[in-house]
Amino acid sequence: MTVEIKVLSSGSEGNAVWLSDGETVLLLDAGIRIQEIKEKLNFRLSEVAACLLTHGHGDHTKSADKVLRAGIDTYATEETWEGLGLDGHRKRVLKPMQEVVVGSWAVLPFPTQHIPGSVGFLLASKYGDKGIYITDSMYSRYTFEGLTFLLLETNYSRDILMENVKEGVIDRAYKSRVIKTHMGLETAKEFLRANDLSRVEQIHLVHLSVSNADPVRFKKEVQELTGIPVYVH
Repeated sequence: MTVEIKVLSSGSEGNAVWLSDGETVLLLDAGIRIQEIKEKLNFRLSEVAACLLTHGHGDHTKSADKVLRAGIDTYATEETWEGLGLDGHRKRVLKPMQEVVVGSWAVLPFPTQHIPGSVGFLLASKYGDKGIYITDSMYSRYTFEGLTFLLLETNYSRDILMENVKEGVIDRAYKSRVIKTHMGLETAKEFLRANDLSRVEQIHLVHLSVSNADPVRFKKEVQELTGIPVYVH
């Protein structure tokens, strides 16, 4: 069974991903309006078994309160919950490196390099698919085996970033903040080289910057590197 992935939104305007192995549906982040999520899911929000939040920034949590109120189990680290100030009987606390089972998925949250409490997810379906969701992270400390899909941040390319500083499009402080909190194309390619991609069927590049990324180039470079179908969002 091949996993189905729908990137509902990606980038600084909001992030949300629909993921299904044919049995259990997950929502990864809820960073867009709940009405937009509903519309993009053909108003089948009730089919979502759980929502997994990577961290507390608004472009990943905009509708977290409404997802909770919709009766969907919502998972995040203690730091993320504290920052959001939300509560409810569907609130679930994640502990990094402690696996939780959601229907047919085993979910392992692992620390990312962004803000306190931020995590990525290793997602393993009982039907054999296995993937990662890494967004808003300078790099990954971890490598993985047996992956079949990747959702990987490629926020910027260093040369585009430097050219934008030179042209005055962004300032140096912003450049430094981006480099310290987000994964660039060069780091993403190093990550791909370091991991076992022998079973990977699809790579999704997410959270691209509007001004510091080139979607066509990023897709071409990653596809040439891996030989695997690449989708850019």
